[in-house]
Amino acid sequence: MRDDDPRPGFPDRRLSTKEAAELLGVKPETVYAYVSRGQLSSRRTPGGRGSTFEAAEVEALARRNRRDAAGSPASGGEPSVRTRLTLIDEDRYYYRGVDATELAARHPYEEVAEWLWTGRMRPGTAFTAPAASVEAARRAVDALPEHSGPTDRLRVAAVAAAVADPLRFDLAEEAVLGTARILIPTLVAALPRRRSGHRDEGSLARRLWARLTVRPVDEAKLRVLDTALGLLVDHDLAASTLAVRVAASARAHPYAAVSAGLGVIEGPLHGAASGLAHRLLDEVLDLGDAGPVIAQELRAGRRVPGLGHRLYAGEDPRARALFTLLEEIPDAAPALAAARDVVATTARHAPLHANVDLALGVLTASFGMEPAAGETIFAVARTAGWIAHALEEYGERPLRMRPSGHYVGQKPPRRLP
Repeated sequence: MRDDDPRPGFPDRRLSTKEAAELLGVKPETVYAYVSRGQLSSRRTPGGRGSTFEAAEVEALARRNRRDAAGSPASGGEPSVRTRLTLIDEDRYYYRGVDATELAARHPYEEVAEWLWTGRMRPGTAFTAPAASVEAARRAVDALPEHSGPTDRLRVAAVAAAVADPLRFDLAEEAVLGTARILIPTLVAALPRRRSGHRDEGSLARRLWARLTVRPVDEAKLRVLDTALGLLVDHDLAASTLAVRVAASARAHPYAAVSAGLGVIEGPLHGAASGLAHRLLDEVLDLGDAGPVIAQELRAGRRVPGLGHRLYAGEDPRARALFTLLEEIPDAAPALAAARDVVATTARHAPLHANVDLALGVLTASFGMEPAAGETIFAVARTAGWIAHALEEYGERPLRMRPSGHYVGQKPPRRLP
């Protein structure tokens, strides 16, 4: 990548109005229209005439415009939504212009969430929940059948926390952020502890650990979990995130918007996919060879879990980041070897790379967690992203997320049967 490459990571490169217009494919005066609408920021040239524009910002706007054009009904492409949160570009992804894998590696989950919400870093920030919220959520979760899954518990906890919050209908930005800082630790606190005698202290990752496994935690393992949470905070308009934005477009309060996301994330092609990868790895470890396990998956007409991603031609950067950390954990060596065996075996017939579900499967299988633990990690992490998208949507025109159906049934009027 050249030093003058106008992509995230090169924020000091600036363009003249003419250069920005050429990159956007518009007239120079249109560039200033983007500025007036808040889609671009400009800076006056010291001692000179005209303005300059950050190349990364102009390039991101050009990409959005291309996507908007591709997503118009006339083109038959996919619809798109303007967002300032996450950019996925060339096997990397960025939170507000910062490389997400670097951010998650250097900052705990709470700070990553704050960055996505506000664009500001708050070192040492901590999430705590009032006792009333936690008590309401725990009572509701404890009333569920024993076989209830993790997303069942989180959905019920979100509803209970909402009922306990009389201010939930306040959609002002600071109120929504306050809700987020309460809701996320409430969701974690409502999950049943697996370690007796555990005290809810320290980071959110430490509190979550005690809900996922009976094994003790050390700093290296806690770092893997905390990084996983940060990596999974957001991933553009995934299915659950789109559901959240639809709910927020109708001005549903934040708890309800999060509940919409939780309703989608349980699907086997979304948040529950890591559980399938975990079970696959268990089978490979039992047999000592990925070959027969992969053969059985294909024979049953199933896709091999944990491989491939529609947004990345190569390896999922989230998987790469987690694998790097897991390589430092001796307990993870068997599951890591099994994952590599799965990738190598499948690569003989299809050029598929590991995705984050396979990496989560390695994490949960290595640390004595249940297969569904990856779903819990995913849902707790993504709640922060859902709040960020709800905040963006609250600033848009209400009920704009209303596509029209293309009727293909029989032409009316028809006689009643």
